[in-house]
Amino acid sequence: MNKNLIALAVAAATLSGAAQAAEVYSDETSSLAIGGRIEARAAVKDGDVTDNTRTRINIGAKSDISDSVYGLGFFEREFRAGDSVKIDGESINVSPKDENRKLYAGIGSDYGQVVYGKIDGSLGMITDFTDIMAYHGNEAGGKINAADRASNSLAYIGSFDNLVVKANYVFDNGSKEDGYSAGAMYTLDMGLGFGAGYAQQETGADKTDKTEKQAFAAISYAINDFYFAGLYQDSRNTAAEKVRGYELAAKYTMDKLVFTGTFNYLEDKDNSNSDDALANSYAVDATYYFTNNFRTYASYKLDQAKTDVAGERNKDEFVLGARYDF
Repeated sequence: MNKNLIALAVAAATLSGAAQAAEVYSDETSSLAIGGRIEARAAVKDGDVTDNTRTRINIGAKSDISDSVYGLGFFEREFRAGDSVKIDGESINVSPKDENRKLYAGIGSDYGQVVYGKIDGSLGMITDFTDIMAYHGNEAGGKINAADRASNSLAYIGSFDNLVVKANYVFDNGSKEDGYSAGAMYTLDMGLGFGAGYAQQETGADKTDKTEKQAFAAISYAINDFYFAGLYQDSRNTAAEKVRGYELAAKYTMDKLVFTGTFNYLEDKDNSNSDDALANSYAVDATYYFTNNFRTYASYKLDQAKTDVAGERNKDEFVLGARYDF
């Protein structure tokens, strides 16, 4: 991977969504960019259609402090379409789950960035190896809070030639939970990439009631129009005491048409009363890029898990989507 691609990887880990942003202001020392997406998504399961349409708006700012040091800030909020359910024949609106996805500021230099706020955890860049589908996938890549997108977090990220490293710490804000995560990825110029990360958090009144640990390892290989990747997860002391699983992913690009497929498997190793997997599914999708800004896609998941968290039989899902990036 060349330095330009490494720079993009760093940007994806820190300023996700800013790649398509348009610069709306700049002077000799400062710049401001606005970007986001509008994404229509119709999900069909068991004959019912759910509107999962969403939009994201982000603002990124940078100001030079000296020739090698700069200040930065980033904000991203997601808005979701409302839905309705019928109760006694009357339609009741269900509030969408709008949220601030990211909100942070910090300082950067040739040695990396240090930021504080609501930030992507360090294991996100590891799960990104296989989280490549337009809609489905990433069922074996679930992360604990300290490794996921969390507020009250202090993070460092740096790029050194083909190596990207990231670490973050989530402070206790009175919720009796704090933790940390760290990860690294290295990509050879021949297209072979490696990634690994670890996370741990403590919960409870005295921070000893529960310790959650999570480790990820990933590998990828890109050659011509093909991309292959694998992800392995080993987690301890989570809701299911010992969770292990993996995701396999493949992608083929044919001009403006991209085909993607994944297989996810996740199981509770300590559940001796049932052999039901927490996740066991195949998914495929096709995405057509009309322009760099606009794409449409179709995604299908074949769910083989015997039960879901509610104890009901899982159902396959088909999704049609259209996405505009700005």
